[in-house]
Parts: sequence; structure tokens; C-alpha cells
Amino acid sequence: MKKGLLITLGVIVVLVFILYRLFAGTYNEMVDKEETVAQSWANVEAQYQRRADLIPNLVNTVKGFAEQEKEVLTGVVEARSKASSIQIDPSNLDAAQIQQFQQAQGQLSGALSRLLVTVERYPDLKSNQNFLDLQAQLEGTENRITVARNRFNEAATEYNKLIRSFPANIFAGMYGFERKPLFESKEGAERAPEVSF
Repeated sequence: MKKGLLITLGVIVVLVFILYRLFAGTYNEMVDKEETVAQSWANVEAQYQRRADLIPNLVNTVKGFAEQEKEVLTGVVEARSKASSIQIDPSNLDAAQIQQFQQAQGQLSGALSRLLVTVERYPDLKSNQNFLDLQAQLEGTENRITVARNRFNEAATEYNKLIRSFPANIFAGMYGFERKPLFESKEGAERAPEVSF
């Protein structure tokens, strides 16, 4: 009788240990992936902030050459202000917030494109070293934004796969882990933009 009790007690202890490892391991992995998504989102925001920080210098450089282009310059400044004002909490990401953020950044990109088209009218500006440096930094930043967005999408996809797979999906529902939205290209992005001078 004593031997049977010890075996039963041993089996119970092993089962409790296995269940604990299952719960703790799955929960910890979900937390780890969620934190990776948050970090990736912070990297996206940092690159967009870098772009926003470059814009005043770019505008001031262009302003010195193209004072009559106030409407274009004002549009860039306003778009930058609007894009910089949108703050998103990475722990509470949803598709609507990313869409709003992406729309504001798209408006800023459009304003920058109009500014760069305007620059074509000023040959002296195109050869100005300050402008060339700023333009190169802005191009580099656009590449960094693309890389950061891709890494965010990869992290969010890994997280989403984890919380949707068994048995993590059971624990995800219990602990409130929700699917994270991805960056998607905006409508019409498959068409090349028309540039006219």
C-alpha cells in the first residue's frame, strides 16, 4: 500500500511539473515574442522620427533657394507636424492605429516628394553640398524605415503564429495575448508614381 501511494504521489508530482513547464514555458515565450514586437515597433518609430528630424534642415536649405515655393514648404512642415503628433502604445497596437500612423506618414512622404520635384527647378540648389548631404541622409532614412518595417512585420508574424498555434492559443486567450497587425502597402502602391517636371 505504501509503495502504491509513493508511485501515485510521484506520478502526480511529475504531472504537476510537466503542466507547470507547459504553462510557464508557453507564457514566457509569448511574453518574449510580444516584447520583440514592441521593440520592433519602437525601431520603426525611431526611423520615422529620424526622418522628421531631418525635414526642418531640408526645408531651411530649400527655403534659402526657393523662397517663392512657400506653399510646398508649408505643406511639408504641416505634414511633418501631423505625422509627429501620432503616438502609438506598442502594447496596445491595433490595425486602426497602424493605418492612422501609416496614413500620416504617407502624407509626409507625398509632401516630401512634392518638395523634391520643386527642387528640380533650382539647379543651384541641386549642387549645394548641404542639400546633397540632407538628400542622401533622407534616402538612407527611407531605406532604414523599410528595413525597420520589415523587421516589425517579421516579429509580429512570429508572435501571431505563436499565439495561434496549439497549445499556446489556449493560454493566449486566457492571458489576453492578442494578434498584432502588420504594416501593409497602401492602396495603389503597386503602380509606379508619375513624376513630372
